[in-house]
Amino acid sequence: MVLDTGSDVVWLQCAPCRKCYQEADPVFDPSKSRTFAKIPCGAPLCRRLDSPGCNRNKVCQYQVSYGDGSFTFGDFSTETLTFRRRRVARVALGCGHDNEGLFVGAAGLLGLGRGRLSFPAQTGRRFNQKFSYCLVDRSASSKPSSIVFGDAAVSRTARFTPLLKNPKLDTFYYVELIGISVGDSGTSVTRLTRPAYIALRDAYRAGASHLKRAPEFSLFDTCYDLSGQTSVQVPKVVLHFRGADVSLPASNYMIPVDNSGSFCFAFAGTMSGLSIIGNIQQQGFRVVYDLAGSRVGFAERGCE
Repeated sequence: MVLDTGSDVVWLQCAPCRKCYQEADPVFDPSKSRTFAKIPCGAPLCRRLDSPGCNRNKVCQYQVSYGDGSFTFGDFSTETLTFRRRRVARVALGCGHDNEGLFVGAAGLLGLGRGRLSFPAQTGRRFNQKFSYCLVDRSASSKPSSIVFGDAAVSRTARFTPLLKNPKLDTFYYVELIGISVGDSGTSVTRLTRPAYIALRDAYRAGASHLKRAPEFSLFDTCYDLSGQTSVQVPKVVLHFRGADVSLPASNYMIPVDNSGSFCFAFAGTMSGLSIIGNIQQQGFRVVYDLAGSRVGFAERGCE
């Protein structure tokens, strides 16, 4: 399943499919499950959806759209999920009969957001409101990424910053980024509000002025030609959160974009007022969500 900390609803592709993308595994068939149950239209779980619907059989209908244009639609239901040998009963999830977009063969999506229907919110008592993940560099590692639920998710070496609340958008996890420093060090994308990004980019360009520039690539406007180089000195980037400094490895912000030695600075600007810490910057860290303690932590070398 796709793991998404920016949305809440858990869903699976379900047979019969009206329109489904190609899935790597067989599509889930609810008629073969003894624990699957559809949620009636008037049920409290149905009313928790942002925009619930109701079909002629009085079954609650859900629909979720994502920022890249992907969407899912179907019956809102409950089912027992099993993680290795741990069973979690009556998880509210979407049984998607019309699913379109960039889900890359996954069975569905595990909503890990902060809202009431997310998997962490539904299973808070079972897992003590704690989970963590570590994302490996897909281009350089044969090890899988991992996710852990429960007390074991909290790394002893993590540096923590408090979680903030935004009552207008309760799905997202907010932290206070005080600043970003750029200095000297050896060697999906963080988007900053435009003024913050320009300041960061200009400081980075100044620190990397000894490197040969390359043309812009896609959303990246600061790229370099490192062809023929075995090692280079690049400016060090440190994210300064309230109570926690996170020093990024160079591979988390200087990324290859072709096979000819072009590397780009993996930050981008956004015209919205919301900055997002992307998964490229999170690679290699165990990112800990301690919702009971209302904090998020970062542990270096968290995939080891």
